[in-house]
Amino acid sequence: MGSTDPFSLNGRVALVTGASRGIGRAVALGLARSGADVVLAARHRPALEAVALEIEARGCRSLVVEADLRASDQAEAMIETAVERWGRLDIVVNNAGGAPFVAALPELRPEGWEQALDLNLSSVYRVTRAACGVMVNGGRGSIVQMISIAALKGLPGLSFYSAAKAGVRLFTQAVAKELAPTGVRLNCVAPGWIETDLTAPLRSSEEASRRVTEGIPMGRWGRPEDVVGAVVYLASDAAAFVTGATIVVDGGESA
Repeated sequence: MGSTDPFSLNGRVALVTGASRGIGRAVALGLARSGADVVLAARHRPALEAVALEIEARGCRSLVVEADLRASDQAEAMIETAVERWGRLDIVVNNAGGAPFVAALPELRPEGWEQALDLNLSSVYRVTRAACGVMVNGGRGSIVQMISIAALKGLPGLSFYSAAKAGVRLFTQAVAKELAPTGVRLNCVAPGWIETDLTAPLRSSEEASRRVTEGIPMGRWGRPEDVVGAVVYLASDAAAFVTGATIVVDGGESA
């Protein structure tokens, strides 16, 4: 007999990209705590295997897939591997991405722009397209795109990142409308300033960190674990009538 808890993910198979650290790691562990078996995807296997051990210590199953999502064939192979192992795919969290540099427009080289959009926008298209084929055939599924408050407002020095994440948001809304009749839902989670490896250089500067927290009504940096609840909700049956939405997790900064 199935669980009556609408937030339960028992019996579901979830795939998390960028699962080796930061928000992706926290989300993978959170999905496992809610009962899902989790496919962990990123470019670096050793870090993924460490997360897999944490998941299995909780009594859940995991599968490590090394993949570079800038390549279409690897995105498709990743989805195929998940289905081959467990016969289904219920949840995808597109978390891979980031802003590896800061550059104002005069210093933003064409190759930097193209690489950033490939990593943060085109890779989401590749994974979403491959996953939707499986989910539509199964008659249900939830895809959660990890965007950023950069999708909601322009961030100086990060024009490329704002453009990519805003693109993901509108892409998600359009596909959510296309697939709504099939039972496949697509939504976004937009974190604010979160304590991750990517924000470590900013946090290491007392002055820069102070400027960030002064702009956050809750007065602190977010933690990766702060993002987990929104993802679990959107992945679960509790959000059965939610598609095309964006949940902002930023301590009130964009309010």
